[in-house]
Amino acid sequence: MNLFQLKKNRNNILACCFIFLIGYHQSILGQTKTQNSQKDLKSKQKKLNDDIKQLNTQLSQTKASKKSQINTIVVINTKIKVREELISTINTELSGINTTIKQNVNEINSLKANLDKLKSEYAKMIYFAQRNQDSYTKIMFLFSSGNFNQAYMRIKYFQQYAAFRKKQANEIIATQKVLSSKLKELEEQRHEKNILLGNEKEEKTQLDSEKNQQEIVLSELQQQEKELKAELEKKKRDAENLQIAIKKLIQDEIKRKLDESIKIATEKAAKAEKAEKLKNEKNNKKEKIETKSKSEINETEKKAAAPELTAEAEAIGADFVSSRGKLPWPVAKGVICQPYGEYEHPAIKGFIMNNNGVEICSNKGSHARAVFGGEVTSIAIAPTGGKLIIIRHGEYLSVYMNIGDVFVKQGDKVSIKQALGTILDEDGKTSMNLQIWKGQKTMDPSGWLFNGR
Repeated sequence: MNLFQLKKNRNNILACCFIFLIGYHQSILGQTKTQNSQKDLKSKQKKLNDDIKQLNTQLSQTKASKKSQINTIVVINTKIKVREELISTINTELSGINTTIKQNVNEINSLKANLDKLKSEYAKMIYFAQRNQDSYTKIMFLFSSGNFNQAYMRIKYFQQYAAFRKKQANEIIATQKVLSSKLKELEEQRHEKNILLGNEKEEKTQLDSEKNQQEIVLSELQQQEKELKAELEKKKRDAENLQIAIKKLIQDEIKRKLDESIKIATEKAAKAEKAEKLKNEKNNKKEKIETKSKSEINETEKKAAAPELTAEAEAIGADFVSSRGKLPWPVAKGVICQPYGEYEHPAIKGFIMNNNGVEICSNKGSHARAVFGGEVTSIAIAPTGGKLIIIRHGEYLSVYMNIGDVFVKQGDKVSIKQALGTILDEDGKTSMNLQIWKGQKTMDPSGWLFNGR
């Protein structure tokens, strides 16, 4: 092997190492993204498992009540939805792990190929070094130089050659370590995949059991369809009356803010009129004053036709909007068991219910808490039983229903997560209704809550 061939081999090896390092860096970045995604999925799985545990507790409470069948089917349906979402999440994680395993297999094969190439090139170098390792050969190689510069270059070559051999040996060791790490990682991923497959199988078994349970309860309920429909019609009317009552409270609150705004604007106009009158009296222009004052009052009344929020209220409203999707739940632990808007009753096919908020099932003895800081504007007895609390957040309002003992009073300033009152329990089901209003328009609260579904 001559000098030219050695340089060529060295350059080839350096190029291979450079390409390998770039690919490895990109692989690390890709794995970081995958790990973050898997972390989010695991966090979601934990939340869903917690929801299922909580629903199991609620199910045991509803079964203890004789009038629990409708509540039981609501909890079972909610649990089935959560279970299906959990299975979907597990499948998504399995898909991600399969992709990662495939990537790692490709990387391992690439590492093995690179390692074989490095070892082959290194073996050639060792063979060349052994053939030319005696001092006589090196001295003769130097003495055969045509001039001093050539001899100097040959000395430098020996030094570079020795350094390169050491570097390549280190590259081989480093590649072997990376390969070993990748093989271990692959083994762990395959183990995790097996665990997930086991979890998926178990969840599907549980899902089948819950669907069988659902069929049994539905069959029992359908035998009482006539009585149930009459009961549901009454509940529907009560719910409509409740919404009318809430709307009236909100209209009263809007009117109160309007009157407050008009009063503030009128007082400002009166002060301005008085100051202008005093100024004009000094200049003996009384007639002009009266004309101008009437004009200012009319303008003030026009401006007061719409309520103006204070700077503090505007700031609270802006903070509330920016917190969309990040609001804490109105209970420490809860699951949405009835959605926002129109939905078919779980027991009676074709019977449509309407919800201006979301019903959140929780554990017995739970407290309702504020989803954001604001002012308590109304506390009232609901037509459906229990109490309701309305809190203003700038131009937005949050409504909490089915409350027993109330811990706050009208006019109180409340902070985020502050306990507002106890949640009532009905036939073994502990639940509250949360609504969010902007003016006289309702909004889906699930889109406002952190990880709301």
